[in-house]
Amino acid sequence: MMPYLLSLGAGILVGVLYALLGVRSPAPPTIALIGLLGMLVGEQAVPVVKRLIAGQPVLAFIQNDCARHILGPQAGSSAAPEAATPPDSTPGGRA
Repeated sequence: MMPYLLSLGAGILVGVLYALLGVRSPAPPTIALIGLLGMLVGEQAVPVVKRLIAGQPVLAFIQNDCARHILGPQAGSSAAPEAATPPDSTPGGRA
């Protein structure tokens, strides 16, 4: 139940900000996409600050974990699923 209440609270806060900025809701596509990008970047700020405070390496974390979270899996990366192999073309599936 708590995540729903937090989501509602965040939505109300964004609604208030939209009203103060004079943006209609739902926002125009460009404004909405920039807002979503801001949410993704802001979500990654907390672990980065925690790592800075703990004295852990930050740059590698940003380049690997944060970039993957914000940009998604990149083509040619080892995290991308392998292409499905075509089924065997011989009758009965045996070579």
